[in-house]
Amino acid sequence: MLSKAIEQIKTAVILLLLFTVLTGLIYPAIVTGVAQFLFSWQANGSLIMKNGTATGSLLIGQSFTDPKYFWGRPSATSPFPYNAENSSGSNLGPSNPDLFTAVQSRIDILKKSDPKNSDLIPIDLVTSSASGLDPEISPLAAMYQVPRIAKARHIQELIIQKLIEDAIEPRTLGMLGEPRVNVLKLNLALDN
Repeated sequence: MLSKAIEQIKTAVILLLLFTVLTGLIYPAIVTGVAQFLFSWQANGSLIMKNGTATGSLLIGQSFTDPKYFWGRPSATSPFPYNAENSSGSNLGPSNPDLFTAVQSRIDILKKSDPKNSDLIPIDLVTSSASGLDPEISPLAAMYQVPRIAKARHIQELIIQKLIEDAIEPRTLGMLGEPRVNVLKLNLALDN
């Protein structure tokens, strides 16, 4: 009986070590190697470089608050917006009064920044995403911000609208997701 128990413990320890090496070392090394070989730019963070310096990532949103830039989707990460080390949504349900307070606060900020804009505010400008790191907004959310940016930059709205139209990324494979605009790319195009 004791020898059978020792035999089972020995088998369990061997399997633990084997699977630890297999799933903890070999598999991650293979996946990392394949990713570096086939998708090097993406595997290294999809960084956007400007004058040899990384200005951001296409995969992680950034906080833009200056009126002359497009603002992204609100981030619910803490202790600061777009904290990639603490990806999370707000987890506030539709019946939670805190959600209504947060949305109303965001509406107030948008209206204060552009009091003459009477268009309906797109939902993605007042609600945070599930990850809190969303780098993209809808084309409608980008278009909503055109009057504020045009006024802040003293340029025609048509120029900014053209930038948005050129930056729209279609649905993935023609059927997944929605058309979208990367906020960082759009703001870099504005600066150029």
